[in-house]
Amino acid sequence: MIRRRGSRRGQATTETVLLLPMFVFFLYAFAKIFAALVLIQKMEIASYYAARRWQLESHRNFSYVGHDEGVLALDIKRRVADYLGYGTRIGQFLDLDGGAPVLTIERTQVWQVVYLKVKTKPVVVSWMYRSKGYEFEITKYVPNRDRPIAFELPGMK
Repeated sequence: MIRRRGSRRGQATTETVLLLPMFVFFLYAFAKIFAALVLIQKMEIASYYAARRWQLESHRNFSYVGHDEGVLALDIKRRVADYLGYGTRIGQFLDLDGGAPVLTIERTQVWQVVYLKVKTKPVVVSWMYRSKGYEFEITKYVPNRDRPIAFELPGMK
């Protein structure tokens, strides 16, 4: 039998074995909560990018609507999906569901409304908790990029 110096007792193995998995579980849960916050921040930045680019590059002329709805909107959607992390390991950690986010642009008379929807996979802890997944939506209102007509006082010409 091995004797230890002093009267202190060693740490019980059972406590270490039982507490380590709990510590790892809480660390993982904290990381997932932090990942949700990061996802929301990334969505804010991506929706601002999409709204601003749509405002500056889209046209109000009917003859260019095909280009806007086709080429421009698809390029914006692709860049937003890349930034959010779809198809990457970061996207897997953020639990992104689906192949791409849903980016919808609605034209009105004064505003152009940009909606960005991202859906996450359900959280499943089989014996304890099961969720349906979450759907986050961000809406940005962007004014039309009208070029104002120069104001002239009557009779000053």
